[in-house]
Amino acid sequence: MENLLVILIVTIAIATIMNVFLKKIDMPTVIGYIFTGLFISQIFHFGEHSKETLSHLAEFGIVFLMFTIGLEFSLGHMKAMKKEVFVYGGLQVITATLGFSFIAHHLFGLDVKSAIVVGSALSLSSTAIVLKLLNENNDIQTGYGRITLGVLLFQDLAVIPMLLMISIFTSATSSIGELLWHTFVSAIFVFLIIFLVGKYLIEKFYNWVIASNSEEIFLVSVFLTVISASVLANYFGFSYSLGAFLAGMTIAETKYRYRIEADLVPFRDILLGVFFITIGMQIDLNTVSNHGYIILALLVAIMGAKFLILFLTLRLFTQSRTALKSSLAVMQVGEFAMAIFALAQTNKLISTETNQILIITVVLSMILTPFILKKVKVIADLLFIEPEKLRDRAMVATKFKDHIIICGYGPLGKKMVKRFKKKGLLYVILEHDNNIVDSAIEKGEESIFLANAGQKSVLEHFNIKECLAIVIAISNDKQVRLIAENIDSFGDDINSIVKVRNDAQEEIIKDLNIRHIVNSRDTISNILVQKVIKCELE
Repeated sequence: MENLLVILIVTIAIATIMNVFLKKIDMPTVIGYIFTGLFISQIFHFGEHSKETLSHLAEFGIVFLMFTIGLEFSLGHMKAMKKEVFVYGGLQVITATLGFSFIAHHLFGLDVKSAIVVGSALSLSSTAIVLKLLNENNDIQTGYGRITLGVLLFQDLAVIPMLLMISIFTSATSSIGELLWHTFVSAIFVFLIIFLVGKYLIEKFYNWVIASNSEEIFLVSVFLTVISASVLANYFGFSYSLGAFLAGMTIAETKYRYRIEADLVPFRDILLGVFFITIGMQIDLNTVSNHGYIILALLVAIMGAKFLILFLTLRLFTQSRTALKSSLAVMQVGEFAMAIFALAQTNKLISTETNQILIITVVLSMILTPFILKKVKVIADLLFIEPEKLRDRAMVATKFKDHIIICGYGPLGKKMVKRFKKKGLLYVILEHDNNIVDSAIEKGEESIFLANAGQKSVLEHFNIKECLAIVIAISNDKQVRLIAENIDSFGDDINSIVKVRNDAQEEIIKDLNIRHIVNSRDTISNILVQKVIKCELE
């Protein structure tokens, strides 16, 4: 017990000191946690049993991360992202798996089964690191953030058939047909149970819990939800994180999503820290010294190949800058790959030495990722300069006065612009999706700017203090809240109008200083009542 406490104190001390130092030089905490894991593994010489125990605990860091990501994406969001998930993600996994499998078989002499396992594992990227950094940088809702998230979601789904494939390659008792049928039936059970519970029971359950007026009981009930969904998915042969993601998606439809997300973030980040520490513990310095050149060559080759595969694929569908940033974001190899390598080694598909070389290569690619994502915009600017038209127009944006600022150029934004044009009013459109901006410019829209209204400096740049009005015409709850908070920070004089879908979305911004909140559900109800009354009177 005393030894365990000493290890815990030393680990926390190293992680704290290292991360404080890294934060001062503006480096991500992920690096500090990984190096903490490397240092404590050298100091205390953990056995395989200890490492395995810590890995099980650390896995719940990914579980809570995937749960909070699920909170951002309801079924409606997933339908809207089907291209990013199933087209971009599907093409990335298939092409990378085929390419790496071919190289592993023909250049490194692995047999076909082993080559396919290694190739499929190398196609995966690090959900934990990339999504953590995208969230920290507020890039999750950008064009490249959505593509990156879509690719990562498909990769997480692809882990299921990859693990099944190892079972098929090594099974001496079950036929392929039996394994596939068992997996299909299990998937139906998991989806039905989680979504039926989410649709009919979960909100009633939280209403009952919240009646206790205890923050502690509410938090415990959230833990119960996450862990139950994770264990259910794992029981049927799927990953813990998939169950947590599905649970998050079901709760995204309820009014408790923001409260739950806020309560869970500290626990998620602590468990993610433990996860990154266990990643650092995987580094064997003897293997690094004996096979350093091979590891470095593999690192460059794998990351370069993954970048090229996704960039060339995305370039068929989207602009070069977005394709470049998305490809840079997922060019590393992820944590699930290490689980696949470990399982493959246990089943004698790859050797212990090959497993250790691959694991260290994966860890190094994960260490490089925060540095790459930190400079992703700089790299994009160097290789693909933004259209001159956008930059020249942004330079003169501060000259606007007595104008209307429209945040978002969706269907509602377009309708407002049409009416403002008829009335001869001066307006400015702020839109963060580059594709929408480019399309609008091509169609002759001169007052649209590539800008994120969720940043206070952007509203200052477009002279919010001297505008006639600012309208939030987007549907994303998180972005609406963020923009509303920024407007509120400028004081009481801003004539602000926010369109909300329903009472739940209105509740999100009710505490802020917004002059006019237009509830579309109430407005439509009033119009319908007026029409009915008018009909009755006539």
